Amino acid sequence: MSEQPTVPSAEHPNPATESTDIVTPSSRSWFSRVMSSSAGRNLGLVIALLVLFAIGALTAGERFTNFENILTIIRFASIIGVLSIGMTFVIIGGGIDLSVGSVMGLASVISTLSVIQTFAEQTSWIVMVIVAILVGTLAGIVNGIVISYGNVVAFMATLAMLVAARGFAEIFSNRSTQIVRSQEFIEVFRADFLGIPILIWIFIVVAALGWILLNRTTFGRRTIAIGGNREAARLAGLKVKRHTVYLYAIAGMTAGIAAVMILGRTTAGTSTHGTLYELDAIAAVVVGGTLLIGGRGTIVGTVFGVLIFATLTNVFTQNNLNTSVQAVAKGVIIVLAVLLQQRFAARNKR
Repeated sequence: MSEQPTVPSAEHPNPATESTDIVTPSSRSWFSRVMSSSAGRNLGLVIALLVLFAIGALTAGERFTNFENILTIIRFASIIGVLSIGMTFVIIGGGIDLSVGSVMGLASVISTLSVIQTFAEQTSWIVMVIVAILVGTLAGIVNGIVISYGNVVAFMATLAMLVAARGFAEIFSNRSTQIVRSQEFIEVFRADFLGIPILIWIFIVVAALGWILLNRTTFGRRTIAIGGNREAARLAGLKVKRHTVYLYAIAGMTAGIAAVMILGRTTAGTSTHGTLYELDAIAAVVVGGTLLIGGRGTIVGTVFGVLIFATLTNVFTQNNLNTSVQAVAKGVIIVLAVLLQQRFAARNKR
């Protein structure tokens, strides 16, 4: 049997992760019912984002509210945002990927090697894009195979890839910065379309494709089913191991896309690209409402999570506040998000 009789959607969590006790509508308040829904969680994120925006407007005034600064916030969020879309799929599927930042750095280095750039100059700058995405996807596939068929815990497998990918990036680059020679590549990724930078458009396209894949395809429903109850999904006929490889391949592919984006922004490939980006991506996904245990999450929530952290960073920057305090604020937000997840999960079980 290849299909389940009923497969959950991204908007409705897998029943296997919920209690089987009957909860009558009258036993929960209207507010609890709304806030425990996908729409309610996203509404909470919108409110949090608006509060941060209001704080920025009150403390920094026109410097914060002008259109150019808004674009700066979203452009700053775009690279982490693309990484976070791939991370969302992995976490919803019940996994974790600590290697995406290092894989992003490795992809940026390999795609700017002299031999690759020379070939790109003889053909097209798109070669550099293809190489970066292939490197990221290949690393993701390796992660997926080690986890699924090697039965290695995801935390340890991706931690090993984090270290190995960073090491390979240092070896290939000889710990030096590799400048992008293709002016056409630089012009494309620094260009605007309809007044909006290309990097933001890439983020929008990746987020839109991620939303469609998660919410409107069998692949998305299978991802939620596997994350909600891996054994039940296997017994229902889903190819859990193969699907897990696909999830990590998606995370690797988004790391490759992010590598292309950072090359366009910095015009250089280096082994230091993506350092600790995996933590920012995981934080954005969690704040966006995706359960760390898997089985529930939304792309929209992840996008809001990314924007919340990007806006917070901009507010601190505009007011010349200590970056250490900013790190503390991020930590508090993450803890609050996890506590809220646990509280609403406990309410659903009652």
